[in-house]
Amino acid sequence: MNNVARHNGMPSQTKRPQDCSPVVHVFVMLLLLILFPSSHSSHILSSYSFPSLFMKSQHIPFMFPFQCACFSFFFFFCLMFPGTRAQQAFRTEPKNLTVRMGATAVLRCEVLRASGTVQWAKDGFLLGPERSLPGFPRYSMIGNPKRGQYHLQIEDAQLEDDTQYECQVTSSESSSGIISRLAWLDVRIPPSKPYFDMDMSTPWEAGKKYTVTCVAPDAKPLAEITLYKVEPAELTLSGSLTAIEGQELNLSCYTTSSNPPVDIRWWLGYKELNNTSVAMEEGDNGGMTIMSNMTHRVSREEHGMKLTCEAFNKGTHFSKTQSDELSVYYPPQKVWINAPPEDVPLRSGSTVHMVCFATGGNPKATLAWFKDGTAVTGALQQTSFDMGVARELVVVLTASDNMASYRCDATNKAKKTISAYTKLRVHFTPVSMKITAQQEVLRQGEALILECQAGSSSPMANISWILGPLRLQGVEEEPRDAEFGGISVHSSLSLNLTSQHHNQKVICQAYSHVLAEGTNMYYKLNVLYPPEFSPDQPTEVQVLEDDMAVIPLLVSANPEEVSCIWLHRREKLVKEEDYRYHWLDDHSLEIRNVSRNDAGVYAVKCENDEGANEISITLDVQYAPSVKAEKEPVFVNLGETADLICVADANPIIAGMFSWKWLGEEEVEMGEETQEDESGLLTIYNVTRAHAGSYECLANNGIEPPASAHIRLVVQFKPELRKGPQWRKVASRGDGTSTAEIVCQAEGVPRVDFSWEKSGVLMDFENPRYEEMIMREGSFHTSTVRVVNVSAVLDYAVFSCTARNSLGEDKLDIQLISTNHPDPPSSFRQVSVGHDSVTLEWIPGFNGGLQQRFRIRYCWDQSVSFLYVDVFPPSETTFTVTGLQPVTTYNFSVNALNAIGESEYADNNAVLTITTKERPDSDEDPSDIDPASQGGSGLPVYLTVVLTAVLGGLLVFNLIGCFFGLRWKKRQGQTAAGSRDSVLDGKKKEDEGSSQSTAGNSNKYESREMINAAAQRTLLVDSGSEADSNVYESYAEECSHYYYPTGVYTPHLSPPPEETRGLDVIRRPVDHLYEDVGMYQDTAAPSRPPPSVVFEHKLSQQRNEWRLPTRPRGAERTRQFMAVHQPQRDSDLPFELRGELV
Repeated sequence: MNNVARHNGMPSQTKRPQDCSPVVHVFVMLLLLILFPSSHSSHILSSYSFPSLFMKSQHIPFMFPFQCACFSFFFFFCLMFPGTRAQQAFRTEPKNLTVRMGATAVLRCEVLRASGTVQWAKDGFLLGPERSLPGFPRYSMIGNPKRGQYHLQIEDAQLEDDTQYECQVTSSESSSGIISRLAWLDVRIPPSKPYFDMDMSTPWEAGKKYTVTCVAPDAKPLAEITLYKVEPAELTLSGSLTAIEGQELNLSCYTTSSNPPVDIRWWLGYKELNNTSVAMEEGDNGGMTIMSNMTHRVSREEHGMKLTCEAFNKGTHFSKTQSDELSVYYPPQKVWINAPPEDVPLRSGSTVHMVCFATGGNPKATLAWFKDGTAVTGALQQTSFDMGVARELVVVLTASDNMASYRCDATNKAKKTISAYTKLRVHFTPVSMKITAQQEVLRQGEALILECQAGSSSPMANISWILGPLRLQGVEEEPRDAEFGGISVHSSLSLNLTSQHHNQKVICQAYSHVLAEGTNMYYKLNVLYPPEFSPDQPTEVQVLEDDMAVIPLLVSANPEEVSCIWLHRREKLVKEEDYRYHWLDDHSLEIRNVSRNDAGVYAVKCENDEGANEISITLDVQYAPSVKAEKEPVFVNLGETADLICVADANPIIAGMFSWKWLGEEEVEMGEETQEDESGLLTIYNVTRAHAGSYECLANNGIEPPASAHIRLVVQFKPELRKGPQWRKVASRGDGTSTAEIVCQAEGVPRVDFSWEKSGVLMDFENPRYEEMIMREGSFHTSTVRVVNVSAVLDYAVFSCTARNSLGEDKLDIQLISTNHPDPPSSFRQVSVGHDSVTLEWIPGFNGGLQQRFRIRYCWDQSVSFLYVDVFPPSETTFTVTGLQPVTTYNFSVNALNAIGESEYADNNAVLTITTKERPDSDEDPSDIDPASQGGSGLPVYLTVVLTAVLGGLLVFNLIGCFFGLRWKKRQGQTAAGSRDSVLDGKKKEDEGSSQSTAGNSNKYESREMINAAAQRTLLVDSGSEADSNVYESYAEECSHYYYPTGVYTPHLSPPPEETRGLDVIRRPVDHLYEDVGMYQDTAAPSRPPPSVVFEHKLSQQRNEWRLPTRPRGAERTRQFMAVHQPQRDSDLPFELRGELV
């Protein structure tokens, strides 16, 4: 199928093949989608010519079966060879577009897989395939051809471009031609200036109707026209409304276009002015503009009246006014000055206030001051009052004001001036002073003659001379008349010069007794003299060590060019020999990084052209202290007096510069602090052991940094052994295979020596079974006796340790016994209490030779049983019991447990009674919030179903595997049962004997008991013998997170290692048997490996003698599992494990 387009202005046409019926087309498309559901078939469908499916109905009667068969064969061929065609298609088709005339319009067209020629058609005429579109200068195709962009751009759109456009692509060998939908370009034109079409040549008559046509040309779409009656939009009053009295006023009043024309008249107040002229011109919109000119001669009575211009039309009842006030200028009427009288003398320097007043006139007068015809610029700002204006002149009187003429002029815009005059009489001191000297060069010891001339003064002044604090009398001459009506006087003075006169001022003063005031003039003396040192010259200079020392030199001389030489220890100081020396401009000496070696006397000699002089200065170098101990360490016996002395090197040495500080942790009573010159002394009376340690002697003389020295005080005392419960007993098995370490620790000074006795007999450490090791750290001394292969017969005894030094001795008896249950704790007390918790503390007892742990028992008034809490970590001796109720009284007890058994409760089974506090006010408990009300991101329903199904399947497979595995294991167990009965009997006997319950070998837990694992607490019922018959019961009131154990409750305990500890040394214990006495109930899942592995190589003989009862089965085994087992009697065990003290 090929498109045929005619050029050269001919419309384009596209030939279309005759197709089968639409039913056949639909059938073929469905067949393609069913047989080839892929992008391949969709590609074929896209090449299908759908316009033929919706062809005009008149084509349908002319279809032939042959054509339909051909068409079907064509589609079958496309299915077999899908890659043979690539149908062209529009990605973007042009759309209707509206633009303003003169703008640029762009019709968009994008073609996919363009293989034919793309061109645009305007109103059915093709524009050509070239992108520049020759013959159409305002037309062009723009865009990227590689991307199939063929957009039509029309520049400077005109009315001729207002038509329809379409984008066409011709057919090619691989694709048929395509034509886009029609797109209209709508070019809009704004209306031009409207005008009226009416008869203006014939006058209109009132009462008749006339037709007025308003035309708005060149508009697309048609413009909307509205007619209005024209009235003057503006009324303008022009010209100046201000004039001087008697002048003529010329004003104009102008109206904008009006139809019908308006009339203009003038009003001054309520009086109409008729001296006017009117001019009329054609205005906008067919109206007329009116101009009225008015002339009027003004008088002062018309000032402030309202002048109005009115535009009106009687026919239309239109009226509009423009008004303004009339200003008429006329001169002021009166001017006068308020000033002091001329015959009263005024003092020079005083302030005189003169005020000029003016009344009348419009506008009010402007006042100006003049002195002797010259304008005065210092007058204050003019002020107004009801009748006129005033302006004040403030004058600070000088000699020139004496009999000077002051004038005040009053003027305004009426251009007429009136004036007022006054004069002042002023007394003043001399207006000038002049001093001259007869000599030009002044030297020390010569005579100087000065002459002073005082200028004009009124009245006459008297001259006197002043030199520093001295008033001198000169020689006076006859006075003479001078300017400003005053008198001038003259005087001379003779003076003998010294160096003290240099740079001093000789003052000539002309004094008036009438004014009690005078005028001064000075003459500065420049006296030549040799160098002299100031009385303020310091003879001693202090400086800090390492700072910069400046030794000032206060020397004066004239001429000032002075050379100075510095000497230290009779040696001349030269900058080149020591870079630290630097001389300032005033000859002062600067020493950088001064040291204590720079201290001493410095001599300086200075000279100039008039002579020489010299002086001596002492430099005192001060430095921070350094301190050391006179004796360290200081040894003193207990109860005697200790003297700690430190010596400081410092400058200066000041009182109270020493302080002492104790460097220990605990506070002790310091001794008496004294100072002797450079030594600080700390005296401690009645010395105790608490005084032993380090002391700091701090020396501070005010110069940073302070220095310190440490002195160690050693207090000598006789040995004191540690004698707590843990030190009086040592436990070990007596089977001949274990090793025990007996530790004896003493504190004492000086050195402590140890001696040991066993059962009262001095020990011989030549015996290889006994070994002594001594550790020393400070005042602590530790002696450890190591007993190898402990025998119950030979070594279960009392070992006596004696510690000695030169001051005395101390002794301790230590029992070596078998491992056993721990001793009870002691000093059980309350640390703190809250509303829901109690913190408890205790001192542990002897651990029985094994690692011990602690358990807290408590109850309250309404409880029917005790609640137990296992302390964690097990070795802690402070524990907080939580989960308590507010304002509730509880009874607390604590005991110790180890792998063998448990102790009595602390402090002889004492009970600690504590009442909790009230609950503080707080917000809502988060645990009370309904989980359903809390937001969350749950899984979708379908994921929940899928996960449930997968987990269910895994569970089924797991159960099947467990079932077959158990059957196989059972079969294997029945096969090997006969061969290992004897081995199992021995092992079972060992397991039961080595895994004792920690509840005193008699506590049993019921299988239905509820245990709170999080709180690690168990609930017991007191049923008589607390140590032997405590039976655990359920507690239904607890929360739902309790669980039910299936057998005896045996807390997990790691095997307690036995360690031999010294002060700084920990030795790895020798492997030996634990003396765990008793039986344990076998459970399905023991908490730790049975200790039979440890016993296996040691108890081969006993294994055959210990019988394990036959394992119960079924209900019998359950009853036996829940029954209470009594522990073995001590006599049933071998002698080595009985634990009897020999």
